[in-house]
Amino acid sequence: MDWLRASAVQQGRAITAGLLDPLDQTEAYLTAIKAHPDGKRIYARLTEARARSEAIAAHDRVKAELRRGVLDGVAISWKDNIDSAGTVTEAGSRLLEGRVPRRDAETLAQATREGLVCLGKTHMTELAFSGLGLNPMTATPPNSRDPSRAPGGSSSGAAVSVALGLAAAAIGSDTGGSIRVPAAWNDIVGFKPTHGAVSSQGVVPLCRRFDVAGPLARSVEDCSEIMAVLTGRPAVDLKGCSAAGLRLMVLDGLPFEEAEEGPVSAFHDAVDRLARAGASITHGNPGIVRRAMDLSPLLFAPEAYGIWRAQIEDAPELMHKPILERFRGGAEVSAADYVGGWEKLARLRLEWAAKTAGYDAILLPTSAILPPDAARLNEDEEYFARANLLTLRNTRIGNLLGLPAVSLPTGHRGCGIMAMGHVGGDRHLLRVAAGMESALAAN
Repeated sequence: MDWLRASAVQQGRAITAGLLDPLDQTEAYLTAIKAHPDGKRIYARLTEARARSEAIAAHDRVKAELRRGVLDGVAISWKDNIDSAGTVTEAGSRLLEGRVPRRDAETLAQATREGLVCLGKTHMTELAFSGLGLNPMTATPPNSRDPSRAPGGSSSGAAVSVALGLAAAAIGSDTGGSIRVPAAWNDIVGFKPTHGAVSSQGVVPLCRRFDVAGPLARSVEDCSEIMAVLTGRPAVDLKGCSAAGLRLMVLDGLPFEEAEEGPVSAFHDAVDRLARAGASITHGNPGIVRRAMDLSPLLFAPEAYGIWRAQIEDAPELMHKPILERFRGGAEVSAADYVGGWEKLARLRLEWAAKTAGYDAILLPTSAILPPDAARLNEDEEYFARANLLTLRNTRIGNLLGLPAVSLPTGHRGCGIMAMGHVGGDRHLLRVAAGMESALAAN
């Protein structure tokens, strides 16, 4: 078995069974990363000394029969906006060049306490403000399926590290789709928790009222176990999960407007397979979605610009122009409009909860488009802007409505199916996702 491409849980169970040594596996990952021709485009920096120290400790716990959990000794990557003590953390931005945190982010500290091994920090979009994964100011990871295409972002290196067998799993962050888009475009699983479910302490912010960290992995089971580590709660019991009997609503309308044929046909094929597996499929198009989406310009960019204005305007030449313009787009929104936007959104969230209470999950294509050409994105600002908006449109629905959401591979390259759950219903959504995953793999 190629253990580098095994799921995190498979590796953890192999460690328990004595089939895999944490130190050997960590060394194998470090070797593979350094040998990969695009390793430096995927990892911003490795934490070799830390990884070896953590792997040795995990090895010793195995010998002493003191393992802390199924993921003890499993090696994962971390997005470069998650603070790591003594290691440069720049959030993909030259504005933060040389920034060294004094302590780990709470998520990384919690993972370390549970025995996970930190391989290093992965490249990302500048300050996490794009869904394309393009970053000419530092590095753009290759799409794992087609290096000429964009990898998806902003957790670009995180997704690619998993997809190429350079980490067992990864931790990314999601403000408008930054976990789910790169998961879809690299054919892995990406889970965005409910906002606030995971600590944000020590995570470089983009929009604090939307930002949330979460896992990118090879399976829903991996995501469940990683969420258990990050939250300190027991892992969700996924035994017996099935698509049979699930009540699922396809969100018609906006998610399909201007969508490319590939993601749409892949989505419908996946929905057909879920129906054949016994899921109850209905269709709906609540006007709430469009009204919520209309608030986006009042909420995302103004908060992001408010947080980063001083650093940006002190050295705007250090930023890629399309990203700079996205930030500056929030400059003209008044405080009254921003506050009023949040008041409207709060009411829309209540309406949405009432209208969708009878469903286990709401389904839509993760992204409306396939991964676009990376070279053209670099050369054509208009193409970049349009592609970025379409890339994040569907995922942003979940962020605006405050929902947990998961992207699953459909079996069609670069195309994901997204399931949105209910606010705070992360654990139930993981069970729904596990049932969907089983049905999609079987058909």
